Amino acid sequence: MSAPFKRSSAKHHVEEHLEELARLADTAGAVVVGTLTQQLDRPHPATYLGTGKVEELKLRIQELGATLVIFDDELTPAQGKNVELMVHTRVMDRAELILDIFATRARSSEARMQVELAQLEYMLPRLTRMWTHLEKMRGGIGMRGPGETQLETDRRLIQHRIRVLKERLADVERAREIQRQQRQSHFRVALVGYTNAGKSSVLRALAADGEVFVEDRLFATLDPLTREVDIGDGYTVLLTDTVGFIRKLPHHLVASFRATLAEAREADLLLHVIDASHPAWEEHRDVVDGVLAELGLSSRPLIYVMNKMDAVPGDMVDAVRARVANLMPNSLFVSALAVDGLEPLRRELRESLKRQRPVLELRVPASNGRLIAEIHRDGEVLEQFNEDDVMVLRARLDERTIGRVRQAGARIIVTQRAAQGTAHGAVQALTPGGRPGESGHTAQPEIESVPLP
Repeated sequence: MSAPFKRSSAKHHVEEHLEELARLADTAGAVVVGTLTQQLDRPHPATYLGTGKVEELKLRIQELGATLVIFDDELTPAQGKNVELMVHTRVMDRAELILDIFATRARSSEARMQVELAQLEYMLPRLTRMWTHLEKMRGGIGMRGPGETQLETDRRLIQHRIRVLKERLADVERAREIQRQQRQSHFRVALVGYTNAGKSSVLRALAADGEVFVEDRLFATLDPLTREVDIGDGYTVLLTDTVGFIRKLPHHLVASFRATLAEAREADLLLHVIDASHPAWEEHRDVVDGVLAELGLSSRPLIYVMNKMDAVPGDMVDAVRARVANLMPNSLFVSALAVDGLEPLRRELRESLKRQRPVLELRVPASNGRLIAEIHRDGEVLEQFNEDDVMVLRARLDERTIGRVRQAGARIIVTQRAAQGTAHGAVQALTPGGRPGESGHTAQPEIESVPLP
């Protein structure tokens, strides 16, 4: 059931939205037998739909033998209750459907706690609707009916459970924070995007890990999954797959998954994966950008990755590339399934990582072959030559290797400092409104000859 507002752009995408709702229903295990739409000036406060449309809905339910009605919008507790009473059929809104999907697909204990918390917060204002079978038993003066007593008991139990879950999730977040601190010496990249955009397929292909779960369904992945990925030239990054976003994502769910999405907040770079073959990819991009802005990630370095280019019809490829170049300059075009389809992403990750490392001049005794070999193994050597009995190397090193080399007695001079997370090349930063800002190149500092502090 879809009811877009007459003055909104949603009415132009009714079929796409209903198709997405049908896919959500399929993911939850339901079979769609029919659809019904109505354009509204404003939602009816009692039933969301107009009275006549509710009667039409009742007749369609009887005709099709439907046992469940799913609204594409979020209903108030009163609206859901009233529509159920009028059509004599279970009513579910989009938020409840998404919560139900998350509940069935959550695998880890953390994800199950997050989903349960979101469900309880969604359920709390709707308890009255769940106890209508006791409404006729009213309490007299100084008394309360069993319905009201049960409501108060349930509210107390739910509020207590919410407190317990928040405390446990806070413990999980503290544990994750310790893990993130241990990874600070690594270059961390997080995959974000609309659900089913192919984030898990990108992780699976880059990591060459066949155990990464991939399925052509909405919300196939709920738990963050991190893999160390070799991107060539001796460089590796920690790549994390995060939960996908969707249009009208329940705010309770976003709040509950903040601990999981903290992986994105701590990342050095975000890869916004977009399904280039989907006709509504621009809307999907806007939805994800909006959620990222809500999570306070507007200023995080970000690369738009147009995935599934192999699925774009041949006569549309040039049009898609031109549109993307106009809206999001320097975006990447990839395919997680095509041979070498992710090579542009590997190259950009290497360049992004290089910009995070300073260029150093290292002076090592020529006799210390072990230290020289270690620098070659763990860094990128740009130049090497001898000066008397000293080996001089210009190289890019990470902080951990710099520390080991200093302890070994090498003299280190900074010749070019690392970039400080600014937009560069294909990397873009979101404006506070969630829109991509202009991409520019970081001005390189003058060469310095200053010992590394």
